[in-house]
Amino acid sequence: MTQTRVLILCTANSARSQMAEGLLRHLAGERMEVFSAGSKPSVVNPYAIRAMQARGLDIRGHRSKHLNEYLSEPFDYVITVCDNAAETCPVFPGKPERIHWSFPDPAAVEGDDAKILASFIRVRDDLEAAFKRWLD
Repeated sequence: MTQTRVLILCTANSARSQMAEGLLRHLAGERMEVFSAGSKPSVVNPYAIRAMQARGLDIRGHRSKHLNEYLSEPFDYVITVCDNAAETCPVFPGKPERIHWSFPDPAAVEGDDAKILASFIRVRDDLEAAFKRWLD
């Protein structure tokens, strides 16, 4: 049985796409092979790690990757989770289905630790809800 291959993109591959990768891997299990990348990768945001830990999922082993690592690989779906990634998404082989969901950047929120973490948790929960609807 061939697994469905999914690539999730955002600009920095530091928060939204990292949380999305962890969530979809968890929700889809063996049905899907899930990857994430960005057009301007940086590092996995510590708040993304904390938000996922609060959900019982560990993404500490993730790394921020450039989308060029995947340009020659076939995917069934390419999901963009930020508007910039949707606008700059390259063409991938095999004509994958493109899906765009716009989520706010939780890393753009300013304030104290609790306020910033809450923004990451909100986006995490919104991502999970979107994936559950998509998988049903």
